[in-house]
Amino acid sequence: MAGLVKGERSRRVLEAVILEYIQGGVPVGSRAIAKRYGLNVSPATVRNVMADLEELGLLFQPHTSAGRVPTDLGLRVYIDSIVQIQQLSGADRERIKRSYQGGVPRVEDLLKETSKVLSSFSKQAGVVLTPRLSKIGFKRIEFIRLRPNIVMTILVSKAGIVHNTIVDVEESITQDELDKYSRYLNGLLQDLTLRQVKMRLLEEMKKEKVLFDRLLGKALELSQQALNENIEESELYIGGRTNLLDNPEFADVEQMRRIFNAFEEKSKIIDLLDKSMAGKGVNIFIGSESELLDMENVSFITSPYTSGNEILGTLGVMGPTRMDYSRIIPLVDYTAKLLSKMLEEAF
Repeated sequence: MAGLVKGERSRRVLEAVILEYIQGGVPVGSRAIAKRYGLNVSPATVRNVMADLEELGLLFQPHTSAGRVPTDLGLRVYIDSIVQIQQLSGADRERIKRSYQGGVPRVEDLLKETSKVLSSFSKQAGVVLTPRLSKIGFKRIEFIRLRPNIVMTILVSKAGIVHNTIVDVEESITQDELDKYSRYLNGLLQDLTLRQVKMRLLEEMKKEKVLFDRLLGKALELSQQALNENIEESELYIGGRTNLLDNPEFADVEQMRRIFNAFEEKSKIIDLLDKSMAGKGVNIFIGSESELLDMENVSFITSPYTSGNEILGTLGVMGPTRMDYSRIIPLVDYTAKLLSKMLEEAF
């Protein structure tokens, strides 16, 4: 794709248009490029180069008398072959670390805080997709008697994720019995993922001994009910939603409606972040590439976060297609690595 742009002058003009557009958010004229970027050519020459780039589908002209703005393809060429990624300064790294120093007692709080950190440093929206329970290691299960026929099941993963489920039972169960169930299951299910736990429970329930062991049968039945809740789902934390409204692209009512609909429904954003877990390092989805069909002028910069060698989820920044990629790419990369390190040290 980088081969679309032939010659150093064309590359420099494309870069200049994109940098100007990132700064101002309005169509860029040839006079501004010739004056500010030291190309040593006339505005007419710049205009001709811009016309060539437009023919290649890298720029477009919103109105006949207006300057040019980059297309999604133009931004993709820029990111893949032209952009100069800034290094995150030592001061910024320390500021990000200090954001976590207040202490976060639970993983959920750590992930929520990360969405706020990303939004604060990017001035856009920070997004964090939590791990799917099915993919993470089982640590323990606890049963709490709330009422004679109501039990709360608490699943705790090795990564510290807690999943609570309320289960109705047909007969009254004492807390002493529930404690026995927990002890039995915690011995049976160690070193498995929750998906494997589910399969192991089904295998155990098929065994003949369950028919003759009331304790075993009730423990398996109760835990299976808890796991029938959808442990395949991930939660999405979004920090700094209103930051997006500071961008002129999202100033009109229709754009605001689309953005907040996406925040409310979440499913398309979750699908995109889920998809990006397959890629290593930073992934960038520009405009229409994001597959959020109602929001073509939105981009995502994402990266998976891990614990050990296991990918747990994804984090990133959501903003306009003209956001400052050179600054936000290293922010997302560093935050993902820092979060991974904190998760590994804590659990």
